Amino acid sequence: MTPPQFRELFGSFPAQVAIVTAVDADGQPRGFTCTATCAVSATPPLLLVCVDENSQTLPAILTSRSFVVNILSGTGEAASRVFAGKHPDKFDHVRWRPSALAGGAPILTDIVLAYAECQVVQIQPAGDHRIIVGRIEGSAVFPRTPLLYGRGDYTSPSLPTRAPVGGV
Repeated sequence: MTPPQFRELFGSFPAQVAIVTAVDADGQPRGFTCTATCAVSATPPLLLVCVDENSQTLPAILTSRSFVVNILSGTGEAASRVFAGKHPDKFDHVRWRPSALAGGAPILTDIVLAYAECQVVQIQPAGDHRIIVGRIEGSAVFPRTPLLYGRGDYTSPSLPTRAPVGGV
């Protein structure tokens, strides 16, 4: 399978869109757009993210041993596009606050459907990526519509809202 075939296969169905953030050794925020996130375990609460070996955020995650998964709401499309690139000033385009539970990693307050504050518990090489498993130390969910990406385009479906179950 060629890389274009791989991208076509996994781009053929909608996926949630997240921006994964961390703080580097110099205290600078880093982040990238990610559709490769997944729940791993409820007990203990674990999730995984897949991070490209060439990502500018990977060294920050490895050094800080913490990160935030910001799952985007429908209002996050513009930010998703910015964070998908190599812009040096990505955080100038969004409001954020530092996570108290994930080493100061940015929580993108205005554009998230939900977020998970994580501590790294495992790192596994996988091809040109690393699978990073994080223990969820804190989270929040908001009554907003999700942002999805598939077949090269964004969509934000209307879903019924319900009361949040509670934070971790």
